[in-house]
Amino acid sequence: MKFYDLSRSLCEWERLPEWRGKVRDALTRNEAGKIPPFHLLSLPGMSATEQRACAELWMRARLEASQTERDGLAFAFLPPTGPRIRLGYLSCDFHEHATAHLMAELFESHDRERFEVCAYSYGPDDGKGMRERLERGFERFVDIEHLSIAEAARAIHADRVDILIDLKGYTRATRTAILTFRPAPIQVNYLGYPGTLGGDICDYIVTDGFLTPPGSEADYSEAFAYLPGTYQPHGRRAPIGTRPTRKEAGLPEAGFVFCCFNQAYKITPEVFDLWCGLLGAVPGSVLWLLGNPRAEGALRNAAYQRGIMPDRLVFAAERPQVEHLGRLGLADVVLDTSPYNAHTTASDALWAGVPVVTCPGGTFASRVAGSLLHAIGLPELIAADPAAYHDLALGLATHPGRLSRIKAKLVANRLATPLFNIQAYTGHLERLYEAMWQRHRDGLPPGTIGRADRGP
Repeated sequence: MKFYDLSRSLCEWERLPEWRGKVRDALTRNEAGKIPPFHLLSLPGMSATEQRACAELWMRARLEASQTERDGLAFAFLPPTGPRIRLGYLSCDFHEHATAHLMAELFESHDRERFEVCAYSYGPDDGKGMRERLERGFERFVDIEHLSIAEAARAIHADRVDILIDLKGYTRATRTAILTFRPAPIQVNYLGYPGTLGGDICDYIVTDGFLTPPGSEADYSEAFAYLPGTYQPHGRRAPIGTRPTRKEAGLPEAGFVFCCFNQAYKITPEVFDLWCGLLGAVPGSVLWLLGNPRAEGALRNAAYQRGIMPDRLVFAAERPQVEHLGRLGLADVVLDTSPYNAHTTASDALWAGVPVVTCPGGTFASRVAGSLLHAIGLPELIAADPAAYHDLALGLATHPGRLSRIKAKLVANRLATPLFNIQAYTGHLERLYEAMWQRHRDGLPPGTIGRADRGP
């Protein structure tokens, strides 16, 4: 699957049907451990049911390999000794990273009278301000990068963590295998991976009623812990830099700016067809994308094959977060990808005042932008199908009054709706943690917590 991963990063789509067939064939044959679950999140046409099957097979092989070592540890848990619930957040992204930007204010907002908040970090210290801020935001910041999987699990267990919250799942540089040793009595899949982890390594997945509506429970090994609003945190203290001129950003002086700053592997040929159709229907418009030297040539060539001049694709260089948020205001509309949506890039755009158009599917990863739009009171930007997605984006691009009304509503809702209310969000999340802990203390198995207050 390494070839598939490289091809997606390069936006080389010719073999997508072949790879989809190989994946389905492997799942049908129950070939354990051959297909990384992360690949299925962005592979068009894969269902949530297939994503769970892949995760189960992936974990089966790894659980079998570590069975003897895990049996040798066989952690037991002592009764709690204090009034506070001890939370352990597990990640390699406690530095300048999208997850850290989303969560920094949440960590700082936890009620320290009810919770002890610890970090278990197996990622590098990049020496930047975000790492320092996060270290200050936790009561204990434990560096486990040098430890083996078993040693890290032993350290977490020795610290008597009550609820261990995994922020990585099957994403890059993960050590989610620590959770297979069950070092904490409650383990939670949260934010970092938009799908199930399979097996029994996590008891709960933090979600909301749009992401995982009632009836989708069979596609997840975890019990649902429902938040009102949206599952994604985002603070209110993210500074927005000075907006550059269009020329400084590499954009033409005039013309409508469609934008998508998602990673290249999320772009599919079906989505790119829609984007090129919009460029063709809106004279003078451009598509502003995140720069990726390895993929830019393929994307320009794909545009040309679809009748669009390659120079109508504009690629943006990486910038520090403050500068990135500042330049986002130059975009008119953000176009989402599917089946792997914009996540942090969507909430960043909304924070910067730019509307996002999305078309949700049937998987967690394909419904995140819709969840965010519901939470900020803009469900009218959620399209029912690809044709409606095209028509919605085209209508905003060709009817200035309609776009102005949407932007005015976004500005008005920005601080008046749940999406960026980090204090309320933290309180809701803490109540979920308390409910998980109470069920555990009552001897109850994991079960649905909270209410799915919004369906499809």
